[in-house]
Amino acid sequence: MNVGPVPKKPVFGREATRQLLRIVIVGHVDHGKSTLVGRLFHDTGSLPEGKLEAIRRMCERRGMPFEWAFLMDAMQAERDQGITIDTSQIWFKTEKRDYTIIDAPGHKEFLKNMITGAAQADAAVLVIDATEGVREQSRRHGYLLHLLGVRQIAVAVNKMDAVAYSEDVFAEIETEYRAYLNSIGVVPTFVVPVSAREGDNIATVSPRMPWYTGPSIVEALDSFALPTAHLDRPLRLPVQDVYKFDDRRIIAGRIESGRLHVGDELVFSPSNKTARVKSIEVWPEPADKDARPQTVGAGQCVGITLDEQLFIERGDIASHLTNAPIETEVFRAKIFWLGREPLTKGKSYKMKLATSEARVSVQEIEHVLDTTDLSSAAMDRVERNQVGEVVLRARRLLALDEHNRNSRTGRFVLIDGYDIAGGGIISMEGYADQRQLVTQRASNITRVEHGVPTELRERKNGHKGGVLWFTGLSGAGKSTLATRLERELFDRGYQAYVLDGDNIRFGLNANLGFSPEERAENIRRVGEVAALFSRAGLVAITAFISPYRSDRDRARAAANERFHEIYIKADVETCEQRDPKGLYRKARAGEIKEFTGVSAPYEAPENPELVIDTTALSIDQAVAELIQYVEKSFRN
Repeated sequence: MNVGPVPKKPVFGREATRQLLRIVIVGHVDHGKSTLVGRLFHDTGSLPEGKLEAIRRMCERRGMPFEWAFLMDAMQAERDQGITIDTSQIWFKTEKRDYTIIDAPGHKEFLKNMITGAAQADAAVLVIDATEGVREQSRRHGYLLHLLGVRQIAVAVNKMDAVAYSEDVFAEIETEYRAYLNSIGVVPTFVVPVSAREGDNIATVSPRMPWYTGPSIVEALDSFALPTAHLDRPLRLPVQDVYKFDDRRIIAGRIESGRLHVGDELVFSPSNKTARVKSIEVWPEPADKDARPQTVGAGQCVGITLDEQLFIERGDIASHLTNAPIETEVFRAKIFWLGREPLTKGKSYKMKLATSEARVSVQEIEHVLDTTDLSSAAMDRVERNQVGEVVLRARRLLALDEHNRNSRTGRFVLIDGYDIAGGGIISMEGYADQRQLVTQRASNITRVEHGVPTELRERKNGHKGGVLWFTGLSGAGKSTLATRLERELFDRGYQAYVLDGDNIRFGLNANLGFSPEERAENIRRVGEVAALFSRAGLVAITAFISPYRSDRDRARAAANERFHEIYIKADVETCEQRDPKGLYRKARAGEIKEFTGVSAPYEAPENPELVIDTTALSIDQAVAELIQYVEKSFRN
C-alpha cells in the first residue's frame, strides 16, 4: 500500500459530459477489422487533423498503396507484417455519444490480446469476410464474447464489394452464423452487410444494397444500450491504491457497479473491516468544501476518505454491508486457455481479478469444450485454444462475484509466468459463500477456563480426547463404521460418542437445509461441538459427508492437534450400487438437488491421517484398522 508522497495527485470525480460506450472489434485475421475502424473514423469526422494526409504521405514514401487500416496500425511492425498484433484503444464519436473502440487482433496467435480487449467492453462488432464466410476463428470469437459476458453484438459481413454485393451470399452467412450464436445463447443485435474499403453501410446506409433494410454500423452502434444497469447493482469498488495527502488517507479506485454516498457504511472484503465514508474527494479541490460531490456511481474513478483509519490494501473490494461480494477460496470457472503449455490439474497460476492478484491452483478439470461444435469431453488437460470447465482453489479467501450476477467482479485472467494464459468467468455452483462462516458477530466475549483441565479428564479416562472425523461419499460406510467403532471403543474402556449427520439434523441443525451455504454451516457447528467433546476428554466420532475441504479445515482448526481426518474411501459407482437409503436413485431422477457425487462436488482429502478403503476391506477389517489407529494415537 502506498502511503508516502507521490509525484502527481490523482484525478478523482471527473465526469464525462457525453455518453460513453466501450466497443471491441474482433474477427478473423485479414477480415478487415482495422479497415472498418479506419473508415469509421474518416466517415464520421473523428480523425485528428492531418492524420489522413500523414498516412498518405507515408504510403507514397514507401511506394505502397494506401490502406484505411494504417490509421489504426500505429506500430512499425504491424505495417511490415500486415497484421494487428496488440489491442489499440482509441476515442471515436458520433453525434449521439462517445466511444472507446478497442481494436483487438484476430490472428490465432494473438487471441490473448483479444481477451484483454473484450474483457473491458460493453459491446462488440464481430467482422466476417464475405468471400471466406464463417471460419473456425469466427466461431471461437463468438464463444469468447459469450464467455466474457459481452451480450450486445453486431456482426459486420465485410468485403461485400468483392462478392458483387450479393444478397444470397450475405443471407447464407447470416443464417449460418446466427444459428451458431443462438446455440451458445447469444443473440446478435444486428447483422450488417458492409464494405469497409468502399464505405458501404458504415456511417450511412448504402444504395448499392437496396435489399438490405437494417441500420448502418454507426446506427447500430448508436442503438446499443449504455451499461446503466451497473448503477442498479450492488456497490463494488475495487481498491486501486491508497494515497496520503496532508492528514487524509485517500482510498482510490473505479466504481464497477452501484452507487456510493457520503455517510455510507462500507465493508472491505475479504478482510471484513468496516468504516463509514467521510468524504468523496475531487481534484482540483473546490474552493467551497461544500461543493464536493455527495454521491458517485458506476464507471467513475473516485477517491474516498473514511471516518477511521483502516489498513486497506490494493485488491480489497469495498461494498455495502448488505449484498457484499462472495468470500471463498474455491470456485468453478469456464476458462479459455491460451498458454504455451496446457492447463493441467495441480498446477498453480497467478489470477488477476479487478485490482487483486492471488495464486490459484487447478483442483479439477471437469470438462473440455470444443468451441467449433460445442462437444465436451472429460480430459486431464486443457490445450491451447480450448475451453475448460475447471475448479480453482486459492491459498486465501478471495472476494468475488458470480459472473451472472456481476460481470465486473466475476471474470478474471490467469498468468503463467509473465504471460496472459487464459481468461475466464466465475460460477459458485455447488460451492458455498464462506463469508458468514468466517464472520464473528459477537463482541466483548471471553473464553471461560474450566475447573477441570482437559489433562485431568484424559488421565482419569485413560486415553486422550480427540475428533475422529469420518468423511466420504454417501454409501461409503461412514455411519456403519462409526457406530461399530463406538461400540468397540466403549467395550475397551474408551469414552466415545458418535455425531452422525442425520441425527444432528434432527436437533442441533434442524433449521438448516442443503444449499452449499447451509451445508457449510452444518459442518461448522458440528466441528465446534466435536472440538468441545474432545476438550472434555472424549473421543468424538463424526460421520458426515463434509464434501468441502475448507469446511474440514475449519473443523481441524477448531480441534487443533486433536483432529484426525479419516477418509472412508469408496468411488461413486460402488456407493451407488449400495445406496442404502435410495438417495442416488432419487438424485439421478432429479428428486434431490445438490446431491454430492452426482450434482454437487466432493473434494477428497489431500493428506488424511488415515484412509479406510471400503471397496477393498470388509466391515470387520475396516473396524480392526480403526481400532489399531485409535490405540496407537489415543491411549495414554
